[in-house]
Amino acid sequence: MEQEFMEIQKNDRMPFSCGPSVSCFTECCHDLDQVLTPYDVLRLKTHLHLSSSEFLSRYTIRFTGPETGLPLVGLRPIAEKRFACPFLAEDGCTVYEDRPSSCRSYPLIRMASRSRQTGEITVRYAFFREPHCRGWESSGQHVRVAEWLENQGLEPYNVMNDRVLELIAAVNRLRPRTLSSIERDDIYTALYDTDTFLENHMATGRYVSNDNTSSYDSVLDIGLQWALERIRRLS
Repeated sequence: MEQEFMEIQKNDRMPFSCGPSVSCFTECCHDLDQVLTPYDVLRLKTHLHLSSSEFLSRYTIRFTGPETGLPLVGLRPIAEKRFACPFLAEDGCTVYEDRPSSCRSYPLIRMASRSRQTGEITVRYAFFREPHCRGWESSGQHVRVAEWLENQGLEPYNVMNDRVLELIAAVNRLRPRTLSSIERDDIYTALYDTDTFLENHMATGRYVSNDNTSSYDSVLDIGLQWALERIRRLS
């Protein structure tokens, strides 16, 4: 069976279930080529009690987005284990409570686009059926797409991930100019290496540490806003 990719509506139902009882359980955690969002990184490094720089150095690969020129982060798989997720154990995911958004939505793909005129975000969904997946063979288990998304706890991920669309729009307005390596480094620090970013900026007195600074949305809001201001100054 070949891979299938088909658009689906939130109120549609799909015959799918996943868990230890499914014969292919954790198979989708191999052969990884997985991009992490800034929110994914923040949740994972907090779960693992690591600084952002330690997490990035140990578990990720940095690259540049071919379309936007923005810095991106990918999860570094374990090559000798069929390029498995580094957080995969024999009995499943060891970071399940804070797993990335793409893991939560699987086998669905969320496609969000932002209108250049209004800033409104439009969301579409598609399901991605891979040959190894046996979750589709579950008899009598048809789950509504909206229910699946809610059960996977995706709302805070989607909210923060959509904030990055504003950053992409700002970069698009720069064209044909591209970001320099220094600019990419600065944005990478603001979006992903959040501990280093906050330490540097608190040292200058720009940001004051308080209880709210420790929350996920507050940390990313500070970095995203700074990155937006930096790009807008380049326009």
